[in-house]
Amino acid sequence: MTLYMDTKTDRAAGAITPEPEMAASAPRPALLIEQLNAYYGAVLAVQDVTLPLLRHSTTAIIGPSGCGKSTVLRCLNRMHEVVPRARVSGRVLLEGQNMYDPGVDPVRVRRRIGMLFQRPNPFPTMSIFDNVVAGLKLNERHARRELEEIVERALRQVALWDEVKDVLGKSAADLSGGQQQRLCLARCLAVRPEVILMDEPCSALDPIATLRIEDLIRELEVQYTIVIVTHNMQQAARVADRVAFFMINERGAGELVEYGSAEQVFTRPRQKRTEDYVTGRFG
Repeated sequence: MTLYMDTKTDRAAGAITPEPEMAASAPRPALLIEQLNAYYGAVLAVQDVTLPLLRHSTTAIIGPSGCGKSTVLRCLNRMHEVVPRARVSGRVLLEGQNMYDPGVDPVRVRRRIGMLFQRPNPFPTMSIFDNVVAGLKLNERHARRELEEIVERALRQVALWDEVKDVLGKSAADLSGGQQQRLCLARCLAVRPEVILMDEPCSALDPIATLRIEDLIRELEVQYTIVIVTHNMQQAARVADRVAFFMINERGAGELVEYGSAEQVFTRPRQKRTEDYVTGRFG
């Protein structure tokens, strides 16, 4: 059977990243999902998910279509509740604070927990510059010089500055698909989030643009906690420190089947269902 051996390695030591201990003495995760249930009207879409998302690491959520991966992701920054009749029970703790507590502003949640979507979604009628600072202008005022510094910093973080520094006034629609996705990531980074969610961020990109996004993920996790949904298990193995595998249960809801280091999940899965999925027996 074929298992994914090309898991992410520790860049300093050159060895596979060891699986962190999840005991009581382990560091508190940056983001903790506790007994999460997500509904669309009366339909239960995700059932009883508890999952720690470790600080300054990348967690990949994998599983077959319809198992609730993207729903879980949208619950983390309260995008799920934007859908009519959608609701959530359980807790999502960011640095110990429940993002669903009464009085917590969803807009502020989405600034702390940014999101990159499946397809690039720059504002086509706005310039490259204005796309980057769009989130900043919603609730804050900044001097022009400060905005210029923020734009340069964010575009450098996504390796786009050298490509667009002389055309910042051009429409974002003039950029290639890969450049647009990096621009959207820069827009997310400009507001200095603590967590970055990525929902199939490379599915609409060519292989070269995909590689650039994967390289950025590995660079950005030094500063951010990253959660990525992907159908591409090779991609999960390349970029993720830890992997959460979801499946549809007998109630038709998504449930967490297995969670561990990428190396463990892809080469020594504990659950038969995980082994069947990563070896291509189903899904």
